[in-house]
Order: sequence, then structure tokens, then C-alpha cells
Amino acid sequence: MQIIRGIRARRAGFTLVELLVVIVVLAVLAAIVLPKFMDSSVRSKEASLKTDLKLVRNAVATFQADIGKYPATLEDLVKTDVAQVKDKDDKTVTSSDWHGPYLEALPADPVSGNDFTYVAATGKVTSSASGNGLDGTAYSSW
Repeated sequence: MQIIRGIRARRAGFTLVELLVVIVVLAVLAAIVLPKFMDSSVRSKEASLKTDLKLVRNAVATFQADIGKYPATLEDLVKTDVAQVKDKDDKTVTSSDWHGPYLEALPADPVSGNDFTYVAATGKVTSSASGNGLDGTAYSSW
């Protein structure tokens, strides 16, 4: 009985080789899984950028359909007082044409944190972020 108790006492833990095998397996799994999560914050910002660009562009198009001209600034899309709203020719819009506000709040570019770039002459709204997205295209071309 004493001999059996001695063998069990020596076998109570793991050997160094067993621990190293477990560590190597965990490292391999981590090397496979981590790259998928590394770009998750960038991917979420890019998805938000695409959604916000579509939202603002739709608001600009709706403004243009109502008034006949593009807004002077993107801030005109969120104004509640029609007397403060101007078209691209810097003329106050008529209250019968205006059906705003067209947005509750003007979103900021989620990638750069700045305002979107807007050209009043063409009504073009683009990202103000520099650099390229994960797909390799420039943010400014989105």
C-alpha cells in the first residue's frame, strides 16, 4: 500500500513536456484567431463611414429635390429655421419648398473625426480621412 501511495504522489502534476505541448497548441490557435480581430475596430469605423456617407448624401439629394439647388453647407441640412437656410448660390430658400430639417444631427467622419468634405457646386460629399481603407481604396473616393 505504501508503494502505491508513493507512485500517486509522484504523478500528481504535469510534466514539463506536457505543459510545453499545451502552450504551443495555445500559441498556434492564438496566431490563427488574433489577426481576425486585429482589424475589427477599423472595419467597424469603415462600415460606419459608408453608412454615414449614404445618409448625408441622401439628405443632400432630398434637399436638392425640394429646393432645386444644393445646400450651401452641410449644416443647412440640420437647421430648423428656414430663414437661416441657404442654397448653393447663398440665397435664402423659400419656406414652401423647404421640408427640413433633413437630418437630426450632422455626423462626423468616423475615421478622421472631422467634418465630411462637401462641394456645394456639385453636392458631392466625401470622407475627410486621408489614407486608404482595408480594401486599398482611398477614403476620399468613397
